[in-house]
Amino acid sequence: MKASSVLSSLALLAGSLVSASPTRCRADKPAAFLLAGDSTTAVQSTGGGGWGTGFLATLTNGAVGTNYGHNGRTTVSFVDGGDWANVIADVKSKASKYDTYVTIQFGHNDQKAAANISVAQFTANLQNLGNQVRAAGGEPVFVTPLSRRNYDANGKIILNLADQVAATIVAAKAISAQYIDLNKGSVAYLEAIGLADATKYNLVEGDFTHLNAAGSVVFGNLVSGLLGKLGKEFRTYTVEDKAIKAAIAAGKFILPSV
Repeated sequence: MKASSVLSSLALLAGSLVSASPTRCRADKPAAFLLAGDSTTAVQSTGGGGWGTGFLATLTNGAVGTNYGHNGRTTVSFVDGGDWANVIADVKSKASKYDTYVTIQFGHNDQKAAANISVAQFTANLQNLGNQVRAAGGEPVFVTPLSRRNYDANGKIILNLADQVAATIVAAKAISAQYIDLNKGSVAYLEAIGLADATKYNLVEGDFTHLNAAGSVVFGNLVSGLLGKLGKEFRTYTVEDKAIKAAIAAGKFILPSV
């Protein structure tokens, strides 16, 4: 893809990747970011790894964060297994000292037939999670699921998470919560760089879902940039690496040293 085309495409996306809903937290206290999600958010490990570690490295000005991402989890098992209770307890413990944001990104496992979770239930589950964050004193930020790196014969990403992306946005709007469209942003970047370079972000050879350490840095910075578009309360506490920001904006491949 020509550089000019990439720049035009990514510029057009900027306004559609984030929501405009007002946040209930204000930047009068440092921000705390608690990341709730599946393996595409989680710390790099055998069989899992996402954008979370890379994102937490962008925090600044007294912001803190914890990655609660858990391999294989759905909107049901994340709750039933006790992960969600830990998130909510952390929200409550930070309420007096921080403006606490909980990013909520699921879908990769919820869509599997074995999970037996309909799109309607998935949507309702997300809304419930968001409401519980607010009840605990925090603010939810919904994140559409990170794209898989599966391409068709024409070099386009196969949109195999479309239902979960749409449901995440519906859930956010239903409770007037903010969201970022990480799926759309990651699809745009992956299509710009192409399959050969995209595979260099694979956790292991043949894994087109999970991210290695370099991939976590790149897509964690993408999350940082998308959050920054939501408002100053985010831009103050998460700052993208300049080189990575420029590469993403230009649709150019970058492999950070980690």
